[in-house]
Amino acid sequence: MTKITVQTVVASNAQRAWDCYTQPEHITKWNFASDDWHCPSASNDLRVGGKYNARMEAKDGSWGFDFEAIYSNIDSGKSFTYVMGDGRAADVVFEGQGNNTAVTVTFDAEDQNPAEMQKAGWQAILDNYKKYTEAN
Repeated sequence: MTKITVQTVVASNAQRAWDCYTQPEHITKWNFASDDWHCPSASNDLRVGGKYNARMEAKDGSWGFDFEAIYSNIDSGKSFTYVMGDGRAADVVFEGQGNNTAVTVTFDAEDQNPAEMQKAGWQAILDNYKKYTEAN
């Protein structure tokens, strides 16, 4: 299976970066790839076997879906792995670098869309996360 990696460096300490990435009240503010989409709700049971759910919708109401995954590994404040409903996995790593934190997401590509399109979408979401975390 093809793995795709996206990354950003956030001007934030690792704990704040982790909190903004994992807490539902933050997730709803950044978890979308473009400005014509939003994330109206999210829940996150951050434990092995716990479920992550983020509702992603077009703002015009034309399309939406639930992104769901189950956690298979968690190193609190540092990394986690979750498995999506179709069996693909994603690893998210937070590496503190003083006042900055590198956030790296590596995920199994799906076979419905070109890898470059998937990478661009996940990178756009990560870029929104960076913008939100640095502004709040």
